[in-house]
Amino acid sequence: MNRFALLLLLITTSSSAHQMSPTYPKLGLTHIAGVKKVEMQIFNAREDVEFYEIGVFDVNWKPINFVSLYKIIKIDYLSTVKFDVYLTDADSLAAEYLCSRSKLRSDKNNQAMLATRICSRFK
Repeated sequence: MNRFALLLLLITTSSSAHQMSPTYPKLGLTHIAGVKKVEMQIFNAREDVEFYEIGVFDVNWKPINFVSLYKIIKIDYLSTVKFDVYLTDADSLAAEYLCSRSKLRSDKNNQAMLATRICSRFK
């Protein structure tokens, strides 16, 4: 799929996707030396999805270790869930993106489901 088709697909499906904020999160200090934290929230605008997976990536989209209460979060339709992500100082230097991805259930009756991934970029 070329970039224009992918962009068009993202634009036409954005109204049915989920939302994550802030768009440009800033890592803050914690009471634990050597650990930084960011507070995030996800709004689920998809009736067909209940679970979202959280991930942190570097500039080359390689996964970075992080800690959160849950790496897969259950979010009811039209609900918002707040969550915290913790990174070590060393990992926070490499962290570029914090993403959420919809986790689709296997359903033989509806195989044409669209998975969405929303990313915020660290300041």
